Amino acid sequence: MQDFTKAVLLRLFIGESNSYDGHPLYEAIVLKARELGIAGATVLRGPMGYGRSSRLHTTKILRLSDDLPLIIEIVDTRDKIDLLLKETEAMLGSCLVTLETVQVVRYGHDAGLD
Repeated sequence: MQDFTKAVLLRLFIGESNSYDGHPLYEAIVLKARELGIAGATVLRGPMGYGRSSRLHTTKILRLSDDLPLIIEIVDTRDKIDLLLKETEAMLGSCLVTLETVQVVRYGHDAGLD
């Protein structure tokens, strides 16, 4: 039987045009996660979406958008995710933030997260 490691999946829903300190917000968050030694982060770009304002963002040719939806997924222990949220609080503004408890089945060559 395989051992599973409990972890937390943080999802940040932002727009492509969101920025922080003159840089894209997604870049600032991923670089902060890396600086804190977080296990991993991925930025996903969505072809269509809307948020609190209900304004549709899409890649369709008749409605070009320079603010496509982005999802940043970050996985690590609860303590490290909590630290990242504290360190990035000023950056996040009104974005949607979700947390899920997940089980890490495989992470690189090691069985779990450090």
